[in-house]
Amino acid sequence: MKVTEHIKQANGKTLFSFEIIPPQKGQNIQELYSNIDPLMEFKPPFIDVTTSREEYVYIEKKGLLDRKITRMRPGTVGICASLKYKYDVDAIPHVLCGGFTKEETEYLLVDCHYLGLDNVMALRGDAMKHEKYFSATTEGNKYASELVTQIKNLNKGKYLNEIIETPHYSDFCIGVAGYPEKHLEAPSMDADLRRLKEKVDAGADYVVTQMFFDNKKYFDFVEKARSIGITVPIIPGIKPISIKRHLHILPQIFRLDVPEALISEVEKCSDNKDVRQVGVEWAIEQSKELIASGVPVVHFYSMGKSENIKSIASAVF
Repeated sequence: MKVTEHIKQANGKTLFSFEIIPPQKGQNIQELYSNIDPLMEFKPPFIDVTTSREEYVYIEKKGLLDRKITRMRPGTVGICASLKYKYDVDAIPHVLCGGFTKEETEYLLVDCHYLGLDNVMALRGDAMKHEKYFSATTEGNKYASELVTQIKNLNKGKYLNEIIETPHYSDFCIGVAGYPEKHLEAPSMDADLRRLKEKVDAGADYVVTQMFFDNKKYFDFVEKARSIGITVPIIPGIKPISIKRHLHILPQIFRLDVPEALISEVEKCSDNKDVRQVGVEWAIEQSKELIASGVPVVHFYSMGKSENIKSIASAVF
């Protein structure tokens, strides 16, 4: 079922969902299941599965370093299929511009269609680790709006090299990312909102936001988005702080602000166990306020760990 259909059927009730990351190569999927199992009691209608782009590794051969390209966390589509049939839940693969040609993207989408996946999350993706700025893959999509257009064309039977006459079209519901504190590369908030409008105009059906720790940032973002004609559901994304280093890492990576009240509470903690509790309590209050405001879904970035997400969900769902 499509995300938009889940939201419609909820009749105003806020839904619970979360995002996971695939295990690294060589690890067992059972660990992933063990972290998902405790969250299924909250009846998530969908679970997002991230996609990692390619990266370079260096392998020593006869005293020399040979650079090879690899993906450390493959298996997104396979995991989505396993979640769908193990838990009877809609699993949503993240589809990236970076690291994929348009043809590779088309093949991936065809696989998703065959597996009965009804939703995809269309993202530009990040720069590679050795790059300062994002660089599009040769013959790949440069922007998320272009990727949305490709997915939308496939829904109409328009493949890259031909239009195929068939009654069996894909009908993907397309999610895109939104940034309450603007994308780190955007020159201004207004410019970033225009880019979001381009994605929605290209065919995006819903938006999931980047993490934020101040709900006012989300409420202001939604208000501005509505004012320029973005009418699709805007789902807030929440990540509980769990280690002290998050105070420095998250603002640096995601260009977001951490409220002074949260900083103060984390700095009082003697260890990361106390930090996790502070993060849980802060996210509970965030979630309660968001639910009271009528958000369609509260979406949690779990990073594959369920203990803190379960504590939050137990308090608010």
